[in-house]
Amino acid sequence: MDQSNNHKTTGLSAANSINIGALKVVYFIGIGGIGMSAIARYLHALGIKVSGYDKTPTALSKTLEREGMPIHYEENLDLVPKDADVVVYTPAIPKDHKELVYLLEKNDKVVKRSDMLQAISAGSFNICVAGTHGKTTISTMIAHILRHSGYGCNAFLGGISSNYNTNFWSDTNNTTVIEADEYDRSFLKLHPDIAVISSMDADHLDIYGNEAALQEAFVEFGNKVRGNGLLIGKFGLKKLKEISGKRTSTYSLQNEAADAYASGIQMKNGGYRFNIHVGGAVISEVDMQIGGMHNIENMVAAAAVAHELEVDHNKIRAAIEDYKGVRRRFEYVIPPQNQVKGAYVQAVLVDDYAHHPEELQALLKSAKSLFPQRLITVIFQPHLFSRTKDFATGFSHALSIADHVLLLPVYPARELPVEGVNSEMLLDKISSKEKKVVSKDQMLQWMEKHVKVLNKEFGEVIIMAGAGDIDALVDPVKKIIEKG
Repeated sequence: MDQSNNHKTTGLSAANSINIGALKVVYFIGIGGIGMSAIARYLHALGIKVSGYDKTPTALSKTLEREGMPIHYEENLDLVPKDADVVVYTPAIPKDHKELVYLLEKNDKVVKRSDMLQAISAGSFNICVAGTHGKTTISTMIAHILRHSGYGCNAFLGGISSNYNTNFWSDTNNTTVIEADEYDRSFLKLHPDIAVISSMDADHLDIYGNEAALQEAFVEFGNKVRGNGLLIGKFGLKKLKEISGKRTSTYSLQNEAADAYASGIQMKNGGYRFNIHVGGAVISEVDMQIGGMHNIENMVAAAAVAHELEVDHNKIRAAIEDYKGVRRRFEYVIPPQNQVKGAYVQAVLVDDYAHHPEELQALLKSAKSLFPQRLITVIFQPHLFSRTKDFATGFSHALSIADHVLLLPVYPARELPVEGVNSEMLLDKISSKEKKVVSKDQMLQWMEKHVKVLNKEFGEVIIMAGAGDIDALVDPVKKIIEKG
């Protein structure tokens, strides 16, 4: 069922009704979300008084508070500013949220996050990155290359850049890198000059109903490229052919039929060295310090954008070599050590946001190829009952790549429980020899015992994955491993 109109926006529904320069007070419902916080930081940097609500304190929300944005964590109408020029909310907020219901009745200036982002980017040259997976990493890579090379850009990212410890930055160059979110059809409000589409796999079926409808939305997004702009799509996406009248190029991991691709890939200290072919030229011997073969492909897409903007190839290479990744995207919490001499005595701990079967498969296959002699343990928290139900078989096949599988209960996010949909239904389909469903406390207790034996053979790669609140358990697990 299409739930994209769960929240009726009154009055100020069009982004062109928002005059950013006239705003003095803006209130956010769901301010701690990764996309919401980037916009909040942008407005705060302009001197606008920003405050907000979120469900629970997180490291990100606490950072916003330290930066000067008051946040409360209870639905309390007394804490809502009465003089807000605009109220911004995320569609992930439940439709019966007390503050949202009140503000929709009392304030005619209530808009979605996508409306505000549309207004902010209305007058800029926009590089918009879309895809059911890969968009956060690619957009962060592009923004990093442009910043590091001196080209300059504004950036609204769906993850925290490890290089700069933020998901937003600004620049005097009126070029904006935007992660274009397909959830709730938000990306259709953007007007890209360069668009990247990384994938169109089935997801958010609670919004779109079926895969065909989701893919049609991506076609509509591609058709929004302005003027003589450029659409860059992953090689092999069939729907790219339906995007008409646009300059189009393709990228791939290693397929030489694409307009941009990598070659000569070598594994190196948990990262890679490779060449990038783009525009008939070769950026040779590029070193990338993060794991995941899929991240090489993501970097090829980012390099293709930088090439289109005529960034010097030597500057592209230097930027890639300095790229430290995105938090929770194949992030080494405990990096690989002692692997050259065969002394596999320390666990590698990886944190990743993977919450779709394709992402999980890419993550686990990359770990297997990078660390062929190590056991792979994955601790996975399914995200959303609807997604778990829709892709149960895909999740189970992907998780079966690991040697050990620990499943946490489903993280509900915006959803109510669905009868018969739980982590146990995944467990039954997983073929790994060692598998179990555990609570958060049971997982930590298991780790306390497991850490005593995980170093006895070839060592182990422990991967913590999911889009819920599993990230809060990463530091406790790290401490257990380091304590031994």
